[in-house]
Amino acid sequence: MRRAPRVAHRIAPRRNRRDDQLADVRHRRVRGVAARVAAVIRIDALWLGVEPVDMRAGADRLLARVVQVFGCAQAHHGYLFANARATRIKLLVHDGFGVWCAARRLNEGRFIWPREALAGATPMALTQQQFDALVLGLPWQRLEQMRVISRM
Repeated sequence: MRRAPRVAHRIAPRRNRRDDQLADVRHRRVRGVAARVAAVIRIDALWLGVEPVDMRAGADRLLARVVQVFGCAQAHHGYLFANARATRIKLLVHDGFGVWCAARRLNEGRFIWPREALAGATPMALTQQQFDALVLGLPWQRLEQMRVISRM
């Protein structure tokens, strides 16, 4: 009995055995790509939109939301939004020529997001360190307190 030829779309994809080593020392090129992307997308200021946003929104709807909340979308400014449960966030960056839209979700848990009542529903400015902590799901509002150990 003759075997039927294998069809390309039915073949199971091969997994690279070294996928889990992308951050390893031997894979500096991957980290270099991330550094070059950061150089392409320059962000001078980061702003946090406090009110929840529908995560189905694309770049155009988020841009309209930025104009509604912040008044205008300034070049090289990043605008960060979350859904109502704070399980997903989107970042919109206007680079002077167009807009970039990035989404992030955590595998488990939630992002630490200010409540509308506490923040007064006004946009908040973020530092780069606060942004880095926020996208990892860390308590970004208490970064200064976390640097000092006062008791044992």
